[in-house]
Amino acid sequence: MTAVTVVSLARARRRRLSPGGWKQVAVNQAFLLPAIVVFVFLFVVPLVQTFSWSLTDFTGYDPEADFVGLANYATILRDPSMLSGLMFTLLFAIGTTVLVTLIAIPLAVQLNKVFLGRGLVRSLWFFPAIPSMAILGLIWRYILSPLESGVINSILVTLGLPAVGWLSVDALAQLSVIVVGVWAAAGWHAVLYTAYLQSIPAEYYEVAKIDGASSRQQFFGITLPLLTPAIVISTFLLMTGGLKVFDLPYTLTNGGPGFATYTITQSIIVSGVGQGRYGLASALAVMFTIAVGILSFGQLALTRYIERRFA
Repeated sequence: MTAVTVVSLARARRRRLSPGGWKQVAVNQAFLLPAIVVFVFLFVVPLVQTFSWSLTDFTGYDPEADFVGLANYATILRDPSMLSGLMFTLLFAIGTTVLVTLIAIPLAVQLNKVFLGRGLVRSLWFFPAIPSMAILGLIWRYILSPLESGVINSILVTLGLPAVGWLSVDALAQLSVIVVGVWAAAGWHAVLYTAYLQSIPAEYYEVAKIDGASSRQQFFGITLPLLTPAIVISTFLLMTGGLKVFDLPYTLTNGGPGFATYTITQSIIVSGVGQGRYGLASALAVMFTIAVGILSFGQLALTRYIERRFA
């Protein structure tokens, strides 16, 4: 380290520690106050209030609710509908995240190529993300109807094949909801990946071709590592959207058959708030928040590892 460098570092340190420097730091931190206030009033305060309600038998009407301790949490762990809602929500979130990622990245690579009608093809793939999931659920409910009048079953019957209970069998209903969710989201995320692909310099691929790299080697050696930021954003959006899903399963299967496609949000709304059991709904919301936090931290840790691995 040269003498000039030492002097420069000393001057920078004096500037940081000078009264004017501290004022600048205070001003910069003051800009964080609105965000902190919003976070406290829109997240911390409701979370504390929800936790306090979860320990009572609050019905939404009587402000003097009785303290019941962990009874609401014990009720949830014994209620098959709420447990099913929690399990299917996790299955839907993880399943759609994995499948959409596996489909959207290769699809984006193809959409990034130059071919006739590329803009139209991109628009067609993006179109399923435009209507609301509730509308898509109603449309696919008619298409996947287990009756012979359903679109797919009518085709099967015409071909001499038996009708399939797409929405009347537990496993098929769960698969149907996940497939429709993947169909609706794959195109949108493919367009997201396409935007990142266009930022990759073409010189990388030209050098790789000169070195004799195959298309597969270029994908795993250049494309996939440079898509890591997009993968982080895409999987985060998919996971958070999947965990709070309500409209698609509700309109497609109404949570059935039985509780096979029940979601945690549907449990909170129908089994909790809808029946005036706010204490129970609050306990379910607390448990769901903890599960989401664990999954979110796990996902962030995984994505940071991937970023370091491919950096």
